[in-house]
Amino acid sequence: MIGELLVLILFPALLVAAAACDLGSFIIPNRIQLALLAAFLVFAVVSGMPAQMFGAHVLAGFLGLAIGFTLFALGYVGGGDAKLFACVSLWFGLSDLLNYAVVASVFGGFLTLGILGARKIPLPAFLAHQGWVMRLHDEHSGIPYGIALATGALAVLPYAEIFRLGIIN
Repeated sequence: MIGELLVLILFPALLVAAAACDLGSFIIPNRIQLALLAAFLVFAVVSGMPAQMFGAHVLAGFLGLAIGFTLFALGYVGGGDAKLFACVSLWFGLSDLLNYAVVASVFGGFLTLGILGARKIPLPAFLAHQGWVMRLHDEHSGIPYGIALATGALAVLPYAEIFRLGIIN
């Protein structure tokens, strides 16, 4: 039961919180990443995750961290995005990491094109006083890629190994 709650409610809720924070402030608070890490550890224990599978998830997390921080160092994503990618990679493990990365990249492409296109259009007056809208519309701002990372994770989750593990146990 606890495994189901973690994989069906807490994990998605933390993803939505990360996306909302990134949209509103271009910052994904570290407490969200810490909650994702802690929730995964609890999930691994309560679901009876085998040691070999746990190791594959940890390896995926480190791989996600290496990829994320490489993209951060190159200036493609923010630090919060890099950490979020690593945390979500930990949840998905090696078995679902590639699917997650591809789906999140597709969502990221659409998000980026949509925001860049919207920045070409003048803001309506009623939106011009909203700070988060102004930041999002600013040509010198980045892209809140955490939205794509979270959306990609939510799209892949029903097909992932952790979903089946959380439901079965």
